[in-house]
Amino acid sequence: MGRTTFILRQRAYLKLYMLQKAEKGNLYGLQILGDLMDYFDDLAYKPTKSEVYKSLHELLKEGLIKRKWIEKEGTEMQEVAVYQISDMEKVKAYKALVKIDLDRSIALLNRALKDHF
Repeated sequence: MGRTTFILRQRAYLKLYMLQKAEKGNLYGLQILGDLMDYFDDLAYKPTKSEVYKSLHELLKEGLIKRKWIEKEGTEMQEVAVYQISDMEKVKAYKALVKIDLDRSIALLNRALKDHF
């Protein structure tokens, strides 16, 4: 994560919430978008399906989570994807980098508020 961006990237932000859900148990592929949209509704932030799934695929590619197929409750022969933490040390390192960018982003926004409002 470079410091060339103005504020924290949307995907990094979404990935934090996905990792948090995966740390608490299984992260269900079909529920991710709805859960995030519900959670941020009061802030009028609606992550797009595309950004959510790109973020999910990045987490997989980076080795932070792994995909597991489980039988869907109440059905036969129907499976659903769940995502679990695959490397907690990588997750901790990723979160530390994002924390630095979050702090920087907050400082930039606070400076604008102080200077202009």
